[in-house]
Amino acid sequence: MSARGQALLAASVLPLLSGCDGVQSVFGGDGVHGEQFNNLFTLFLWVCGIAYALVILFLAAAILRRRRAGPAEHGKGLARTLAAWLGFIVVGLTMLTVASYLTDRDGAAAATGNLRLQIAVTANQWWWDVEYEDPLPANHVRTANEIHLPVGVPAHIKLESNDVIHSFWIPNLAGKQDIIPGRTNDILILPKKVGVYRGQCAEYCGQQHAHMSLDVIVHPRATFDAWRQRQLAPAPAPANPLTLAGYNYVTSRECSVCHNISGTPASGKVAPDLTHLASRRSIAAGTFPMTRGHLYAWVADPQGPKPGNRMPYVGLETRELHAVVAYLETLK
Repeated sequence: MSARGQALLAASVLPLLSGCDGVQSVFGGDGVHGEQFNNLFTLFLWVCGIAYALVILFLAAAILRRRRAGPAEHGKGLARTLAAWLGFIVVGLTMLTVASYLTDRDGAAAATGNLRLQIAVTANQWWWDVEYEDPLPANHVRTANEIHLPVGVPAHIKLESNDVIHSFWIPNLAGKQDIIPGRTNDILILPKKVGVYRGQCAEYCGQQHAHMSLDVIVHPRATFDAWRQRQLAPAPAPANPLTLAGYNYVTSRECSVCHNISGTPASGKVAPDLTHLASRRSIAAGTFPMTRGHLYAWVADPQGPKPGNRMPYVGLETRELHAVVAYLETLK
């Protein structure tokens, strides 16, 4: 093959291979349940692939032998073939049935234990409300568009929707689960590896469905405990006149009606919690990485980069915009 041909082959194949790995991959196997599902899928693929190959092989053989064999001989061969095919179907379906049962059983067993983490995730158009539950209400942690998990600890995630049908999917870690209004579903996740992954709404839910993702960060247990402890702290107080001006605007004007910031007068519940906004990896449900420039763009005109979302255009003056962004950057 010429050098040009090799280059063209690499250019066509490498993008396909790159889709099999990374922060959002069904072949990642970075969670116990995801790995079990992949193993089951592989078994189904082999059994169904062999069945398909046999059908094509028998079809080709039948065409070639159609005029060579007499009626009696052809009838005997057909009877033997049908008997063998029936045996293959029985064995294959039995294997798939047993494998499905064992996968379900092992998946349920993997997520049991006293250390199971309880998380409530509520889907909204188009963002994720995430709350870490605890027997003590004071230890509840609320965040948005981001899930932190300790490696090796089972997480039980309760799923609800505030509006339309959504679907919760973190392909590296587990399968998908639909979220239906008026119904509570759940999913179990047991991470095997430390890393950063990407979750996605996998059910079309409206105009900004493609911009409804979430960051999933799997930590060592000690790092996760430290993160959770930081999330329990109230928002830091403003440290200079600019951030104080932003604090006064955010906690007393339109922002406070929808958003909550712990330790401040802002106590809205219908939009993402902003208490530790600046510590997150992204904004607008994964639409942009968390940077000063993207904060400016989002606060100035949220309908520009994400049309149709529920955050209205406020029309801040320049000095107000500078102050609000300066204050939001302190929320770590």
